[in-house]
Amino acid sequence: MTVIAIDGPAASGKGTLARKLAQHLNFAYLDTGALYRAVGLCVARMGGDENSEADALKAAEKLREMDLNDPELKAESTGELASKVAAFPSVRACLLNYQLNFAKNPPENKAGAILDGRDIGTVVCPDADIKLFITADVKTRAKRRFLEEFGAKGCDQQFQTILEDLERRDKRDLNRISSPLKKAENAHLLDTTNSDIETVFEEALRLISDGMISV
Repeated sequence: MTVIAIDGPAASGKGTLARKLAQHLNFAYLDTGALYRAVGLCVARMGGDENSEADALKAAEKLREMDLNDPELKAESTGELASKVAAFPSVRACLLNYQLNFAKNPPENKAGAILDGRDIGTVVCPDADIKLFITADVKTRAKRRFLEEFGAKGCDQQFQTILEDLERRDKRDLNRISSPLKKAENAHLLDTTNSDIETVFEEALRLISDGMISV
């Protein structure tokens, strides 16, 4: 069983890379950020307070009832909710078993699993066979998210709003007490600021191939 951990900040390209690798390798893929987005969205739909750990934990305990393919999970506002509920230690602890089970028992009897998030290589799967940390300059990440959301129809104010949102989320992710965003000591760093997805994909494949040979 091969486990690949991919971490990095929002809009760094880790999700795109993880999905592409999973398809190429025929591995199971889990976007752990979707779990926190689902919890945040659940809090909002229940009329709860996203700043309340009790409300967030109540939502996290309903995870298996949630639709992880809900289109609203991709909304920028849901990402902000996710960043808030993800800061609560009890919520992270509640979702940990779900992630561990996926890594140890990938669905459809896949030969491996790829998980992406903020703390996969440091907390969820510290013994992962391969660890990648994907990053990019925050303005580059904001531009990517801006183009995804608005394309050519967007305006400067919308870009600025996304940039400020990412800066807030970075600060929250990096400084939270429980499982802060950080590169695992033995993770390979891939900076995507000036690289397209194909270049990053080829480099990741090389690192994975080298790592699997040495395992």
